[in-house]
Formats: sequence, structure tokens, C-alpha cells
Amino acid sequence: MEFWKKRTPAERLHHIEKALQENVNFSKDASLGYPASKLDGKVFYDDAPFLKDAPVLMTFVANPNHIGCHTTGTSEKAFKGTQQIERETLDILAVDIFGAEKNQFDGYIASGGTEANLQALWMYRNNFMKHFGAQPTEIAILASEDTHYSIAKGANLLLIDWLSVPVGFENRKIDKEALNTMLAVAMEKGKKYFIVVCNMGTTMFGSVDNPDDYCEVLENYNVPFSIHIDAAYGGFVYPFLAKETTALSFKNPKVSSITVDAHKMLQAPYGTGIFICRKRLIENVLTQEAQYVEGMDLTLSGSRSGANAVAVWMILNTYGPNGWFEKIKILQMRTDWFCQQLDQMKIAYFREPNMNIVTIKSAFIPEETAARFDLVPQKHNDQNQWYKVVLMEHVEVDHLNQLLEELKEATVTVTT
Repeated sequence: MEFWKKRTPAERLHHIEKALQENVNFSKDASLGYPASKLDGKVFYDDAPFLKDAPVLMTFVANPNHIGCHTTGTSEKAFKGTQQIERETLDILAVDIFGAEKNQFDGYIASGGTEANLQALWMYRNNFMKHFGAQPTEIAILASEDTHYSIAKGANLLLIDWLSVPVGFENRKIDKEALNTMLAVAMEKGKKYFIVVCNMGTTMFGSVDNPDDYCEVLENYNVPFSIHIDAAYGGFVYPFLAKETTALSFKNPKVSSITVDAHKMLQAPYGTGIFICRKRLIENVLTQEAQYVEGMDLTLSGSRSGANAVAVWMILNTYGPNGWFEKIKILQMRTDWFCQQLDQMKIAYFREPNMNIVTIKSAFIPEETAARFDLVPQKHNDQNQWYKVVLMEHVEVDHLNQLLEELKEATVTVTT
């Protein structure tokens, strides 16, 4: 690991205090040109004594605006201290976790995985339009039927089609034969350029796509395509448990961008996603009209809180790489144990071995049990076929045992 290390509480506090000192201080500085200030002092007590030992809350109250992208060009100098914290966070994520070359990526802390996915689709659509002369009607998104709904949202916003690729019901893998047929039909209808979204942990199943499934088919047709990895859920799990992750990282030259959510497995505050891409791509979404913003803007969200970047930095540097691996390994062992119990009870489920989601066929789960344990259905209607159990940190073996006992009783009742 080049950038990721474990730091003591004192080291973390000092680092954030130093960053805030380099930012504008709305309480003391004569900063007349910004339509911003610290949080309202009548509601948010900036002199509360506990703030001196709480770097994230301290930053939250100081209210730095991280508008723009800080990995390229210039940025608003008023917030240069915490912008550096964001760059350090992206170094850990892009280089140490996802295998990018140092200084060969761009990115930013987004409002979540949805925004980061939209940013990727927007970037690739514009790239095809600017550099290939493509029309929106000639561009299509290829992503599995298990893909997050943000892809459908992006297709709608950007006026490009999403081709939903079927997957196997039992193994949730891409149906390559169906993909090949869909691609042939799409090209007959005028599609020439493709944005591929590969999942590293789908929201419902935790399933992981193989980019090669797409590449083999697309390369046979000799058409331009770009690959985006949606690791919104799995980005802080799969790379730490899978023995081989090159295909789903920047070590794969065919992968150009990655989305991760910090507000899922990393347990950062909601509204914290991450977008990372290779150099010379994000310029495709430069907003020339944002001329009052130093460096202009390359992001979908525009203004965003620097406190979110500090939160991610704090979590990563509290654990360090070894501490984080231990945490994820414990969740994997709990998931293994849970699956072993389901096997003994002959309850059918899907589980990607390097993920901590177990999705159980609905036939084995009474609706009242699903409601009691807040199990999430694949569909909120009478067509539902699956319920998922997500083994987050707060989900202990005792909780799982309670669920298993109810499932055992339900199985006995059905059998008798």
C-alpha cells in the first residue's frame, strides 16, 4: 500500500485541524465574495467543547464547499486544505484498492453511487459524441437485469437506450448467448457505440459480473465500447476477499471508471459516494458556463460538502488496510456460517462467495417473517421470488439464529 496507513487518533485530529486552518475561516476572515458561510451558529454550536475532539463534526460546522474536481486543473483556493484531504482519499481508493497508476486518474467524492453512475454515463456519452461524432440514438448502455436502477435513470436523463441483459436465474451470470443476440439486433437498429456497466456486487444479489463476458462479444463485432464498474456495494468488500480482482480494477486496461459507495460498507454518512476514472476522460463533461468557479466544474453535483471527504479519510485511516481486511473477513465468516445453516435446512439461496449478501428464494420465507426481520424483497408485489439478507456489521449471529429458528419452524409446518 502506497498511501493507505493506520493513523492514531492524535495524528488524524492534527491532520484535519491543519487542513481546516488552510481553508477560509468564515468566523474570522473577511471573505466577501462567497455565497456561503459556516453553518448557522444559532442552530449548530461552533463553540461546543466536544468539537475539538471530533474532526468530522468540526469540518461539518466549518462547511467547506468542494465544488469542482480537485484531481485536475485548479480549484477554489478558499478550501484548499480539505480539498487536499479529498485528493489523499482518492489516492487510497484509486491506487491502493483499485490498482490505478499514481496521478493517472481523476475523480471526486459524489453524493452517492447513483450520482457516480450518472457521471460515468454522462462522461462516456459525451466522449462518443465529441470524439466519434455519435448521435445519442446511436449509443446504448449494456448492463445486466440485476443492475442498479440508477442505470435506467441515467438512460432516461441522457436520452440513450439501456439494453437489459438477461442473467441466469440460479447463478445470476450474464447470458452471453442472449447478449450476442441483443447486440446483433441493436446494431441492425443503428446502435454503434456501447457503454458497458459491470457490477461488483449487485444491490439485490451481491453478484459479480465478468467484464470478459462483454468484451468477447463486443470485440467480435468490432464496435467502440467503454467499461464502467459499478462497485457501489462491493467496492469495500470484494477486493479484500477475492483472490483475483484484476478484471474489475484499473489493472484491466479495458476498465475506464469505477463507482464506490462509502455510505454502505464503509459506514460513512449518507450522501457519500465516489467516482474515479482514468485521465483524459472527465474533461468530456466540463461545464464551460461555470466560469465564476475557479477551474470551472467537471462534476454532476456542483457544490458538495467537504465533510464527506473528511469522513471517508477518517474511516480509512482509522482502520488501515489490515484493520479493514480483518473487519471484512469477520463478516465473510458470519456469511459462511449462515449459508452452512441454510444448506443443512435445505433452503435454496444465491450467494457470491466473496460477498456478504445472501438472497433466499421467497418460497422458503413466510411474509410475516420477512416483515419481522426487515428482509428486502426483489419486487414489492406478488411477483417477488427472492428476499435478501445483508450481513452488515450490526448483524450478529444471534440475529441470524432468530431468523433461522423461524425459517426452521416454517419448514416443519410446510413439511407436516
